[in-house]
Amino acid sequence: MKIYFFIVAFLCFYFCHAELSAKRLFLLSGQSNMQGHRPAEAFTPLIEKKYGKENVIILQHAIGGKPIHRWWKGWKTPEGKKPEESGDIYDDLLNKTLPLTEGTKLKSVCFVWMQGERDAKMGWGDLYEDALIGLHAQLTKDLQWKPEQLIFVIGRLSDFDLENKKYPHWTMVRDIQSKVTASKENWHLVNTDDLNDGINRKGKKISNDLHYSAKGYKILGQRFAQTCIEAISKAKQP
Repeated sequence: MKIYFFIVAFLCFYFCHAELSAKRLFLLSGQSNMQGHRPAEAFTPLIEKKYGKENVIILQHAIGGKPIHRWWKGWKTPEGKKPEESGDIYDDLLNKTLPLTEGTKLKSVCFVWMQGERDAKMGWGDLYEDALIGLHAQLTKDLQWKPEQLIFVIGRLSDFDLENKKYPHWTMVRDIQSKVTASKENWHLVNTDDLNDGINRKGKKISNDLHYSAKGYKILGQRFAQTCIEAISKAKQP
């Protein structure tokens, strides 16, 4: 009987310890509006408060003004040609991620994406839906994570150019982001329409700007974190 209780106690300790040592991975990537977002202002504090600092891995890697084909390697021009620069930013992101996760059991994976402005400007909206889906598949494969368990959080393009005067495919990309997140499991949309008014980080007053106010970026981080937390609570466990 003593042996039985010892075994039960050992198994309980082992699995409880494994549960505590498993980490939650948060990857934040995209172009300038992701670059302008500073995780330490709001995102990281909320995530660490919820799960504990020792239980999370948070990595941001963003570069302004870049199209989605700098992440998704399967992208081709409307003429069917592969661009010279393809997937290089994604590779940098992955090269920074893998050493952080090596030998670590992951409890959940959230990919937070704030991008699309460049594709809207270049008139590549017709290619954006396939690119989003392709990027998701590419990431799940490289992280060896089940597609239905990868949480994909997208910051939707703001109301900056709803008439498509400066960026001809602005509303197209924006609508695709809404469509894809509404139709797929564990894809979530974050609204940014109210973040581009006020005072920017340089102290300049902005109105309906391409980029967000200083306060707007902080709110963006809060929304990203809250969306991730809610999504994790509803997602299937690996």
